[in-house]
Amino acid sequence: MKAAGEGAAGEGAEDVEKLRKALAAEHAALFAYGLLGGRTSGSLRARIVAAFDAHRARRDQLRGYITSRGGKPVEPDASYALPFFPSSAALAVKLAVHLESGVSAAYLELVAAQDAALRRYAALAMQEAVTRSYTFQPAQPAAFPGMPAQAAPPASPIGSNAPSAVQDGE
Repeated sequence: MKAAGEGAAGEGAEDVEKLRKALAAEHAALFAYGLLGGRTSGSLRARIVAAFDAHRARRDQLRGYITSRGGKPVEPDASYALPFFPSSAALAVKLAVHLESGVSAAYLELVAAQDAALRRYAALAMQEAVTRSYTFQPAQPAAFPGMPAQAAPPASPIGSNAPSAVQDGE
């Protein structure tokens, strides 16, 4: 008899476990976006609802991938601990960006799946999460979303008297 979540033997079982981790991240994102949807309004709420719908679709796809491989999908927790309470629109945006980063990290592991179709699926899911994050807070996205940030490069040894790339009057 197979243990809960165990798929086919070997590499298939590893893929199922990676799928289960991505599904757990989607469950957590859905919980938080549900909370945010009830606490926001206007265009921010519209973006939150769109993100909720996208994560719900990914959740359903992941459940299908897991069951088709003989695994048992992980069920959502009744509640999830948030890193902070979204008591303002700014904090709601900050939480949404945090959620998308967490989802990207979960899919980063799935990119290493044995199944090439799952690798492609994970890469597209990461791309969508980063794009969603950018819609909440337009800033330069990380070069490798989900990976730890690298330390800032050291300051240039050239002093402040160095010529500027932009000349006066340009």
